[in-house]
Amino acid sequence: MELFNPNSKIDFLGGRKVSIVVSAILMLVSIGLIATRGLNYALDFTGGVLVEAKFEEPVQTDQVRAALETGGFPNAQVQSVGGTREVSIRLQPTAEQKDADKVGRDVIDAIKKQRADVSLKRHPDLVGSSVGAELRSDGIVAAVFVMIGIMIYIGIRFEKRFAFAAIASEIHDTILTLGFFSLTQLEFDLTVLAALLAVIGYSINDKVVVFDRVRELFRLTRKADPYEILNKAINQTLSRTIMTSLTTSLSMFALYFVGGPAVHGFGLTMLVGIVIGTLSSIFFANPILYWLGVSKTDLMPVTRENPELERRP
Repeated sequence: MELFNPNSKIDFLGGRKVSIVVSAILMLVSIGLIATRGLNYALDFTGGVLVEAKFEEPVQTDQVRAALETGGFPNAQVQSVGGTREVSIRLQPTAEQKDADKVGRDVIDAIKKQRADVSLKRHPDLVGSSVGAELRSDGIVAAVFVMIGIMIYIGIRFEKRFAFAAIASEIHDTILTLGFFSLTQLEFDLTVLAALLAVIGYSINDKVVVFDRVRELFRLTRKADPYEILNKAINQTLSRTIMTSLTTSLSMFALYFVGGPAVHGFGLTMLVGIVIGTLSSIFFANPILYWLGVSKTDLMPVTRENPELERRP
């Protein structure tokens, strides 16, 4: 099934200067937001108190969350644990709430106003901020290693210009996604970090498809004009790119709206990353590749000067 005619001649590279300028502006704005406003790190990164509660009858996390908001704990993270009668509650205590046991008692008292059958499952745990700092640094290291691996893979499979264009696009997509979270100040937790790493992998998949078509067209065309080849590659893979993005977005929409609060961050990050990655595959990666001066000779095998060696397979 083709959403777009693969033989169409839409001039995507014609607006490359505008798209590159817009992307550069968005990257600068995102970097500025991250530097000035930062990210709204969740308890996974900042530390806090973990309270596990059990109920005699089944309970919904929305009920617990509403009871905590009424009791003065508006930003608590509530997740079901081991069924419908146990929940884990993570919250950031105030400056006056330094005793984890007291925080646990206050949490149970707040829930008891709506559900009298609640009790502590075990003593509350205090998670220090040093653990969160280690998680942040590990996340940065993971993202860097993913990008280095992608660069090595693209460089081996294609050519160094493709590798540079791919990494530039991955940095672009990552910074814009982080800029979105800095702008909206939505909570940045471990599920968002996992989704961010998934976005990096998803984004490079689109670019590899387009790059593969570019390489194929270069090898099949006798007089290969890079401008024409890049435009043709985008047009021929446009249906595949859009269809993949739409089908993936449908599952992420379902995850976001039906999956519950525990996976909201993952679903939203993936949705934002899919939009950014799809647009960058069309309007950013290929203009960068064209600007780097990719040509047919870059993808042709080097001939051996020795006639004897040339006859060898």
